[in-house]
Amino acid sequence: MAAGTDRVASPDRRRLLTAGAAVLGAAASAQLWVPAIAHAAASTLPENVFSLGVASGDPLPDGIVLWTRLAPDPLNGGGMPQQNVAVQWEISPDPRFASSVRRGTATARPEYGHSVHVDVRGLKPGRDYWYRFRAGGRISPAGRTRTAPQPLASGGSLRLALASCQNWQHGYFTPYADMLAQDPDVVLFVGDYIYESGPSATGVRRHEGSGEPYTLTQYRNRYAQYRGDPDLQRMHARAPWVVTFDDHEVDNDFAGEVPQDPDKQTHDAFTARLTAAYRAYYEHMPVRATAIPDGPHIRMYRALRFGRLARLNVLDTRQYRSDQAVSQEGAQDPALTMLGAAQKRWLTDGLRNSGTRWNLVASQIMMAETDLLAGPGKLWYYDAWDGYQAERNALLGELASVRNPVVLSGDRHLTMISDLRRDFADPSSAVVGAEFVGTSISSNGDQDQAAFHAQWDPLKAGNPHWKLIDAHRGYHLFDIREDAVDAQVRVVSTVLKTKATARTLARFRVTDGRPGVHQV
Repeated sequence: MAAGTDRVASPDRRRLLTAGAAVLGAAASAQLWVPAIAHAAASTLPENVFSLGVASGDPLPDGIVLWTRLAPDPLNGGGMPQQNVAVQWEISPDPRFASSVRRGTATARPEYGHSVHVDVRGLKPGRDYWYRFRAGGRISPAGRTRTAPQPLASGGSLRLALASCQNWQHGYFTPYADMLAQDPDVVLFVGDYIYESGPSATGVRRHEGSGEPYTLTQYRNRYAQYRGDPDLQRMHARAPWVVTFDDHEVDNDFAGEVPQDPDKQTHDAFTARLTAAYRAYYEHMPVRATAIPDGPHIRMYRALRFGRLARLNVLDTRQYRSDQAVSQEGAQDPALTMLGAAQKRWLTDGLRNSGTRWNLVASQIMMAETDLLAGPGKLWYYDAWDGYQAERNALLGELASVRNPVVLSGDRHLTMISDLRRDFADPSSAVVGAEFVGTSISSNGDQDQAAFHAQWDPLKAGNPHWKLIDAHRGYHLFDIREDAVDAQVRVVSTVLKTKATARTLARFRVTDGRPGVHQV
């Protein structure tokens, strides 16, 4: 579809979703181990068939998505036979699996890379559960997950970790070891789960393959490589994840169906690349059947509710956007859209009617202004919300009437914590919310801190809404309560080695009923 437009699911797409939901629903309602189905591979599978681990995601009060993928040869297409395989699953309130609350059988299909997505329902709200899979005589590692609170539950708390931007070649994923120790209730990943760049001889680790991925098999291999990182794999098995993608899951700075380099990728070639990239993304993420791709399209924007405490609005700022502007005048064109009309209506309606204490917005890219020009005048990143000024300003106007809006972003490979102002052209305009741009897990490696501050500190005067900018690797950790959101900027000593030490670089608070953020 053209950039900036919305799309209704085709009849084939609707049939696919209905069939997928039926398969998952049947699996989730089964109560006993189901014998291997007739079309399943009968032979014993290799010991490392669960090489990519297990994961869970998108928690509901009564449900959770369980994920795994059968891949005994993960970097060579997976290594599974071209036939369906029965995969038994089990979920228990006991880490020793002394009893089970749900059991069933799902089918790992070759057309989906032998991935398994089980949408389990009938669970109790606000509870820890453990889960595992069996296939071909092999058993997976066990994972732990947690359901969301009852929709009308008051009080309580939510510990949320914000992560993004994990470039395999720039470093090891050491921040996840500390995240594991902090034991969040949910992990929010806002983009750049993989990077599409080719192998580099100078990288800390080397990308598989011989170049950028374009085909489904190539994207599967790239995801499998990333999924093999032990710290990432352990974190997936510890808590449910809520995920969305940015650009590098496909192609740097793409917009809708426009690639970064349209002179090198024709429209047909790029839509074929989108089709492969979105299919591989779905195959490797713990998401529901609503995210089954329809060719070069995938539905990812959605909302999750955590009682009356918080609503998490997960955006897609790639598929529906207009192509990026190339000038200040272009960035202020009211015709440009980041969200598309349907997603924009969905977001504003959800914010107005959430009924929750906190309204969280997961935006892959930074919403607050970044003026890159020291002194008079403005210079913006046109790929960020600064490049879509009219729509951004309208959204900030909406936030002015929303209770406790907090935007959670990534992309920058930096920590950038800011007040959101009604009009960034007027530094005295009202503060309407807060934004936390999380630093990267590994992208940009161990940066030279002195060089970073020499470049960025002169820009602070022109960006008075910034509360902190920093270039360490890590993630952000939020403790969300009725009265406040307490945030920690967690950073690690290095991503150039497999082990690192972690610390809290800074602490911030957003107080109920007081827009903006302050350091504590």
